Amino acid sequence: MSQASLMIETKDVIKRVSTNEGELQILQPISFNVKSGESVAIVGASGSGKSTLLGLLAGLDEVSSGDINLDGEPLHKMDEESRARLRGEKVGFIFQSFMLVQSLTALENIMLPAEIAGLPNPKKLAEKIIEQVGLEHRAHHFPNQLSGGEQQRVAIARAFITKPKILFADEPTGNLDSANSKKVEDLLFDLNKDSDTTLILVTHDNQLASKCDRQLRMSAGVLSEQTPHLKVVSGE
Repeated sequence: MSQASLMIETKDVIKRVSTNEGELQILQPISFNVKSGESVAIVGASGSGKSTLLGLLAGLDEVSSGDINLDGEPLHKMDEESRARLRGEKVGFIFQSFMLVQSLTALENIMLPAEIAGLPNPKKLAEKIIEQVGLEHRAHHFPNQLSGGEQQRVAIARAFITKPKILFADEPTGNLDSANSKKVEDLLFDLNKDSDTTLILVTHDNQLASKCDRQLRMSAGVLSEQTPHLKVVSGE
């Protein structure tokens, strides 16, 4: 695999946190790669370290030790300001709890990343993508006027508006009923395919995970590969 084809490279990534009882190691040494354009599901029980790993890969948190390169850039060497710059340029993130700005309409929420990134015509971009997620009739509604499924579709549109190179999703269907989960799943993969975006998601949903190119399993901070075509090295 060539260097240029890798979107994520990790080597011996460890995460420790301080507790009242001393230092706790949440992630054991983790090493794996993700190719550009690939879709990867990280599955495992609650508390296994899935969301912690996702936050590190997205530059939302710092590693305790080890290396993470995102599109060739060393996240592990960056301060928060540099990581924020990189996220703004290359990363989209979808949260389980939607994380919409309550004082902004659906359209304004979608526009926000495009405005921050300084993209031309953010309103026009938002109007186009809100149609893609089927919510143009709800464009001027506030989040508290939208259902959970509608809010998650707004969150997905917001994540895709800047056409990020890589999209992270943390339990994107975790708060939704089965009908809305199916809508969100289909939308996530359709937009991902259209944008040729690398997708890394954390999920408890086996059906959602099975749609990804690869599945990785977290257990007590250790990562293992569930499909055979790319070896993952992890362990103590």
